[in-house]
Amino acid sequence: MGNFSTKYLGNLRCENTHIQSGTIIHTDAPTDNFGKGEAFSPTDLCALSLTTCIITTMGVYAQLKEIEVLSISADTNKIMGTEPRRIARIEATIRIQLGENGTDRQREGLERVIRSCPVSKSLHPEIEQDVIIEWI
Repeated sequence: MGNFSTKYLGNLRCENTHIQSGTIIHTDAPTDNFGKGEAFSPTDLCALSLTTCIITTMGVYAQLKEIEVLSISADTNKIMGTEPRRIARIEATIRIQLGENGTDRQREGLERVIRSCPVSKSLHPEIEQDVIIEWI
């Protein structure tokens, strides 16, 4: 048995189950590729995976280094290329607020996580990864 199961529901829509937790995510083809755009597309999830991996890895780093993180939020944008149709660029703006004792060294450590998270290292090198950190 795999870590995930997928069932095609028809009309370019899938139901994806995370076996360990039972969490379900639906995917749908985007409107520019014959879909209804009623859920995340597979390429949306790929782009979003970069952002969530960076944030999760920052959380792990902050825990290990005992850095007080008050908040992290982000916006992600996916730019598709053609011939072949693929993700050409992922843009992520990540906003981080540290506690009042946050240092430049802590910020530098958290910024290093951008290129060290597993998704960043797994994406094809032709996919541009434009990640911006905004310190609040």
